[in-house]
Amino acid sequence: MSAAVKGLALYGYWRSSCSWRVRIALAHKGVEHAYRPVNLVRDGGEQLRDEYRAKNPMAQVPLLEFEQDGAVRRVSQSVAIIELLEDLFPAPPLLPADPYLRARARQLVEMINSGTQPMQNTATLKYVRDELGGDEKAFGRRFITSGLAAFQAAASELAGRFCVGDQVTVADVFLVPQLYNARRYEVDLAPLSILTRIEAACMELPAFQAAHADRQVDAVA
Repeated sequence: MSAAVKGLALYGYWRSSCSWRVRIALAHKGVEHAYRPVNLVRDGGEQLRDEYRAKNPMAQVPLLEFEQDGAVRRVSQSVAIIELLEDLFPAPPLLPADPYLRARARQLVEMINSGTQPMQNTATLKYVRDELGGDEKAFGRRFITSGLAAFQAAASELAGRFCVGDQVTVADVFLVPQLYNARRYEVDLAPLSILTRIEAACMELPAFQAAHADRQVDAVA
């Protein structure tokens, strides 16, 4: 751990794919930290309480909190947190050394982070169900299906054992939780054999095993 950083704590929720991404990154880099569960469904959502909003005005997880230079610092949003971890704890890396491959890894990240996951997050689906009277599961399935199909098409050019060659990158960190969500929404994964093969390779690694949603202290059976 960087000597300038101490008291790392991750606020998250076991089934939040955004929290899950950060758990993988922390485990991959071997960073010691506390885990502070935020239940997104209990009593309307603990993330909406004033004390949590004071830490994160977006009322979302994940949130990384730490001490540095005598001050308490907080960073939210999984991409920003993982980029920070990459800067603070560069080994083992989650971004390729080659600039083009780094850009391609980030491209895959954003295909999930911006193009897929927001369409099936808790707030979006609640609005679809409660305000629009729609079928939130069908809505989520529609966008996960198209998003993962596009992800596979983009990844197929560079995929090796993992999404970008034979080393774990941020692309794998974002893929694995999204495939978990795909199963929750009953997406047909048969056409996504490249992605499920990569997922299987990831799940052989201790970092991915430790970060799995079902293994978290706040997981609900």
